[in-house]
Amino acid sequence: MSWNSYSSQWAPYVPVAQRKSQGSAKAKKRLKKGESLAPIKISGRKIATTFWGAQWCEYMEAYSDYDNRLPRGRTYARNGSIAHLQIESGKVTAMVCGSDLYLITIKIDKLPAKRWKQLCSQCASSIHSVIDLMRGKLSDPVIERLTDPDQGMFPKGQEIRMHCDCPDGALLCKHLAAVLYGVGNRLDASPELLFTLRGVNQTDLVAESLANSELSDPIGIGEESNLHSGDLESIFGINLAPTAQTKAPAKRKTKRKSSKKKTTKKKAVKKKAVKKVIKKQTTKKKAAKKKTVKKKGTAKKTTTQKANKKKASKKVAKRKTVKKKAVKKTIKKTVKKKASKSPAKMKRGRPSIR
Repeated sequence: MSWNSYSSQWAPYVPVAQRKSQGSAKAKKRLKKGESLAPIKISGRKIATTFWGAQWCEYMEAYSDYDNRLPRGRTYARNGSIAHLQIESGKVTAMVCGSDLYLITIKIDKLPAKRWKQLCSQCASSIHSVIDLMRGKLSDPVIERLTDPDQGMFPKGQEIRMHCDCPDGALLCKHLAAVLYGVGNRLDASPELLFTLRGVNQTDLVAESLANSELSDPIGIGEESNLHSGDLESIFGINLAPTAQTKAPAKRKTKRKSSKKKTTKKKAVKKKAVKKVIKKQTTKKKAAKKKTVKKKGTAKKTTTQKANKKKASKKVAKRKTVKKKAVKKTIKKTVKKKASKSPAKMKRGRPSIR
């Protein structure tokens, strides 16, 4: 019995592994040239472990309208059904593997400039260091300001517009819920995406604290952290190079030497490639010349053969004409002989008339 005869609303169950493989294959086809899949991979039971991701998930769970689809969305996020998730300025695009591959777009309004300036001025005096900011080790008033539903970083319900092309008629389907949890997991690895999502510059939040205090204080030197200086530079766009002269110049020299070696290798590879191309071109030219020479030789042979055939046909025609002439001569001779003999016979057999 087909599932249509049993129920016209629900499709038959498809195993998760089969659903994920089919959905990822379709997602690759739908991507543009040069793009690659960015799936959500969650290890363990917790979707988000850091301050930023956990606060995002808790904030999204606060909406009572979302309760009926949140458990299914958590399972979809945990089992790897989110084949692709991309966060841009004011927009989240994703593809979720269900009974079919569903396209999802979540549009979020940019943070108003006045609210962002107020947050920067209010939080600058309370942020102890950049590392504390990214680890979530902040004072209670700073956390309340950043996560405040009216004046914080997270969007309000009116600022979110969501769409999924699945047949579920709910405002928040399980696929949209999974994507919201996937955003929280993505903020664990790169919390700067929250600033890009709201269309603000994260350096403004720490600019006043860096200007009003010493460099070692806002950076948090001497404190244990999982973040490296390179991560902080990529997140905040701040140069964290040491002020005193250390072993940094030696590293630079080695980098320059390695770069020189790489450039020489690249040049050698380019020369080899050029030589190969030149050889191919020369071989092609030689082959073309040989072909033209062969064609000319064959043309000459054909012309000589045609001339010989014409000569032979002329000789045959001459022979035929000579034979014809000889036959005519013999015929004439025989006729003459017969004509010379016939009058005498006529005289001998003719009767006399008196």
